[in-house]
Amino acid sequence: MSDQRLRLVEPQGVPDLRAGVPLGRQLVNAELISESELLNALDLQRRVDAQLGDILVAEGVLQPTDLLATLAHQYNAQMIDLNASPPHPKLAAALPPALCLKHQVVPWMRVGNTLLVATARPDLFANLQCCMGMQGHAMLPVVTDAGAIRVQINRLYSAELAHVAITRVASVESCRNWGGGNALWLWLAGFALTACLLLSPAWTVTVACLWAALTLMMTTAMKGAAFVAQIVGGLHGHLSAPPPVPPPFRLPRVSVMVPLLHEKEIANALIKRLERLTYPKSLLEVVLVLEASDIVTRDTIARTELPPWISVIEVPDADCLTTKPRALNYALDFCKGSIIGVWDAEDAPEPDQIEKVVLRFRTAPPDVACLQGILDYYNPRTNWMSRCFTIEYATWWRLILPGIARLGLVLPLGGTTLFFRRDILERLGGWDAHNVTEDADLGVRLARHGYRTELLPTATHEEANCRPWRWVRQRSRWLKGFMITYFVHMRHPRQLLRELGWKRVAGLQVIFLATFSQFAAAPLLWSFWLIPLGLPHPVQTTLGTQAVWAMTALFVVSELLSLTLGLAAVSGRAHRHLLPWVPTMPFYFPLGALAAYKALYEMIAQPFFWDKTQHGYAEATENV
Repeated sequence: MSDQRLRLVEPQGVPDLRAGVPLGRQLVNAELISESELLNALDLQRRVDAQLGDILVAEGVLQPTDLLATLAHQYNAQMIDLNASPPHPKLAAALPPALCLKHQVVPWMRVGNTLLVATARPDLFANLQCCMGMQGHAMLPVVTDAGAIRVQINRLYSAELAHVAITRVASVESCRNWGGGNALWLWLAGFALTACLLLSPAWTVTVACLWAALTLMMTTAMKGAAFVAQIVGGLHGHLSAPPPVPPPFRLPRVSVMVPLLHEKEIANALIKRLERLTYPKSLLEVVLVLEASDIVTRDTIARTELPPWISVIEVPDADCLTTKPRALNYALDFCKGSIIGVWDAEDAPEPDQIEKVVLRFRTAPPDVACLQGILDYYNPRTNWMSRCFTIEYATWWRLILPGIARLGLVLPLGGTTLFFRRDILERLGGWDAHNVTEDADLGVRLARHGYRTELLPTATHEEANCRPWRWVRQRSRWLKGFMITYFVHMRHPRQLLRELGWKRVAGLQVIFLATFSQFAAAPLLWSFWLIPLGLPHPVQTTLGTQAVWAMTALFVVSELLSLTLGLAAVSGRAHRHLLPWVPTMPFYFPLGALAAYKALYEMIAQPFFWDKTQHGYAEATENV
């Protein structure tokens, strides 16, 4: 090993410090902070679960290098530059990755029989020694930056951690075994349908129309029941009032992951939005999750100055699998918080969102594992499609989903503004790395394991998808994931019934199967417009005129209910400008049929393909 390799970086400009002197007093004596700054930090420490040094750095009164130098002197350890002198790959065998992640350490160098271990917390090094048993007597700490430690853990153990990220969820609850057998059944169903059309076209169309009518009845009934539940609970009081403020307690650390992929427009705006958060920065950890092969985003982040509470994790490449849930699973191990959150790249959360999450988890029963915020959009005026997208989501998030919660049904999670109790999330194995609607799948798994999701009265604004083909691609991914999730959880119907009960299993049939069927069968329902035009319809031939009128009446009732829901959802002050556009919603959904057919094809050909939605195209100026 070369002399350059062995060279340790000595701290500069820090006087010798007396052993046993508290860190804060040492910093004052070294004139790195003032007495008043120390007192303010100590006062804050009584209210937050963070170390004094982290508070001083987060508040901007102490440089990270000065903190590390002081800690190195205090614990008689050397300070090193881990980026300039990284550990040899063979040292990965010296410590298991689980311990490195738990204690935020990394093996750095062997000197004789002694292993030098890099840490940013020399005060906690004894915990690592206890975990290692007798091996702990051959270890000594060296001090370095926590971010550099994460980088080297990522470098040394990437292959093992990447494998764990893909297989965290139990096989029986994962879709990773989706393959040739499932595709064969879909092909057989397609061939059978084609044969029926050739042999008996009228009756084939009739049966398909009956299925479309049945699923329309199911979705209409659920929407109507959810709407009634909301009326009973108060139309715009769709979320329970926040609980009384609990007695003072130390605020916990919260980690929020933000997965990024091919984002060249969003990085600066994202950081600007996150800087508005009012939660103490010493307790907030925002982790930007990047794919190692994503040069576009890496270059964008490299040009961006990140505050100390924002870090970056690069997820190593995997064969033919680049999905958001895989990236989240990988980054989860690097997070420090006891509460884990997820935001999307284009999100603009309310400034006090984290406080609301922390307070609710503090007062919620132990079985509340997840808090889901409301999604809204900051560019509803971009064009007609963005207006309709906003109306659709206002209906879902402000009426239907809260109504579903009031009815006691399983809540399919959204992909963002999600917050979990970390221990429960890890117990369930995190996210299914192969599922392209990992959020909806996780909502079902939470319910199956006896946990609950609550809706939280806090909104996150996103960019409404406002371009037709991007809308189709996004919706096809959702529909594909919905159907794969449905088939995964219906593998063992009796077990599902025991875990969820009849009512919630019935709700799953509507939320997943009937929803997909409505998009795919939409042209069959539109075919009833042929009758007013004087053209014949196959159902008239097979079932008679009364059946046609019954189906037509169902279609009209469903459209009127959808109109009512849309008007109610945007009747508040923030969305009132969208009221004139609600009657145009029937012209918005036809693209959904194309998305459904694309989803069917990909269920056979590309079940794990993540059709990424690009962001940063909104023309409207943010006003949130």
